Amino acid sequence: MSEIAVRPNETTVPLMPCASVEETLAFYEALGFKATYKQSKPYVYLALQWSGFQLHFGPAPKGLDPAREESGGCLVMVDAVAPYHAALVAAMRRVHGKVLSSGLPRITRYRPGASRFTLIDPSGNSIIFIQRGEPAELEYGGSKKLTGLARALDNARILREFKNDDLQAFRALKSAVRRHGADAPVVERAIALCHLIDLAMVLGEPTDPWGADLRGLELTSSDRQRIESELGHLAGLQELLP
Repeated sequence: MSEIAVRPNETTVPLMPCASVEETLAFYEALGFKATYKQSKPYVYLALQWSGFQLHFGPAPKGLDPAREESGGCLVMVDAVAPYHAALVAAMRRVHGKVLSSGLPRITRYRPGASRFTLIDPSGNSIIFIQRGEPAELEYGGSKKLTGLARALDNARILREFKNDDLQAFRALKSAVRRHGADAPVVERAIALCHLIDLAMVLGEPTDPWGADLRGLELTSSDRQRIESELGHLAGLQELLP
């Protein structure tokens, strides 16, 4: 009896919990996904496809709380993440009139040059788009080569882009500005304040304290160029700067 050889021609399809077929279907179809299969009885099953990949959904376990965002997830490896983010954001604007950047569901912000972003669906699943060739050695928790406010900014970047934790990034930056803001270069303080304003808007917190501090800074033309280069992806950046 001859043995059948295993040949490398596999396809992996993630199967994630679905808290509501109607909400899940409405969310993904608004983004351009097509349902290739759907049923509610005798059990939940939903198959969706967009571009060259598929997402499948099955019954949610008892007691699942989508708000905890611990439901499930998958990685989507792509050649370049920016076009995917742009396409999803454009679809959100067409359907909702805005980008869903807070609450549930939502999409995380994309910073030019970043290698990943996350789409969180109504069931609390995280779909993480990652660019192939992303550096293998990423420093989580802030670069050891940096100090003071610069290190806190790097730490906040990791928290936002890789750990999807806006609240912790907000807390870390607030503490860092109090501790290191007075001794930091004015451009770093301005960048930190811009991030705090953006995070406050995402989290539904007051922006006044950070806006007042930002308006009180004296920025040179080179300072402004650096800020716009690093934070050009933030909505309303020009209105924030003094």
